[in-house]
Amino acid sequence: MSFSGSVKEELLGCIDNARHCRIAEVAAVLAFDGEIVRLPSGEIDLRVSSENESLVRKYFTLLEKTFTMENSVSIDDRITKKNNRFVVELEEPDSAVKILQAVKLLGNDRTPQVSDALVNQMVVQRNCCRRAFIRGAFLCAGSISDPEKFYHFEIVCGSKAKAVQLMELIQSFEVDAKIVQRKKYYVVYVKEGAQIVELLGIMGAGVSLMNLENVRILKDMRNTVNRKVNCETANINKTVNAAVKQVEDILYIRDTAGLDSLPENLEETALLRLEYPQASLKELGALLSTPVGKSGINHRLRKICSIANELRGVREEQV
Repeated sequence: MSFSGSVKEELLGCIDNARHCRIAEVAAVLAFDGEIVRLPSGEIDLRVSSENESLVRKYFTLLEKTFTMENSVSIDDRITKKNNRFVVELEEPDSAVKILQAVKLLGNDRTPQVSDALVNQMVVQRNCCRRAFIRGAFLCAGSISDPEKFYHFEIVCGSKAKAVQLMELIQSFEVDAKIVQRKKYYVVYVKEGAQIVELLGIMGAGVSLMNLENVRILKDMRNTVNRKVNCETANINKTVNAAVKQVEDILYIRDTAGLDSLPENLEETALLRLEYPQASLKELGALLSTPVGKSGINHRLRKICSIANELRGVREEQV
């Protein structure tokens, strides 16, 4: 199972105790996967369809726990499959009206509340209700990438107005959600790993949160190790290149003016570098008859380099 699938599986089992939170999650399901149906009799019915049968079952469970249903027909008898989508209809006009009034899609006089909004703000006044609504929205139209590869959380909305409202709901928890248009849809997304962890906590996916945190810790450790290795490799390369250049300069002095032309301290340094070309500055300084530190040995080698460059200049003038 994908990481996104495991998150949804965990959230499908999450049923809030508070009635107002269950209403908020029902509102999310209706906003993304719901349809108000006008029956031949003129009565109103509700239909929800999804490719995920478990989501349809959770929706019905939320209704049973939140509203008094008119009859005891089970979800198995209500659910049908059409065009690879699972469909459930209430076929209970009075219950449908109660539900639509609870989510503020119908007025008390049974007139539809026309709006471009994703959800009526009264339904998501409380923090806990906003959490439930975001959870429902993610179950209907969301996904999370495999954190082993990269971090990406998204929920697809049908209009810009709905995407903006969902983005603002997520941002109310100080999560930096953004919007991007993808063909005819608007996608609310979060790309930073720590923020996605926060979102999982907001939705109530505690197990998935810990799994993602473990992945993040391992990735951070690997990145830290790689940075250190790269840094050490760069330092080694720098040291090797410097030593090669020093040996070249010393050999040039030997073959032109002779090493005995150097001051005694520089001659000793030059001979040691030829004998120990791979030694670090610290190791080279310790090998001197009178040991010196890194800065001291570095100063001597720079002086040797300067002398070699002067000899090259004189030779070029003579040529």
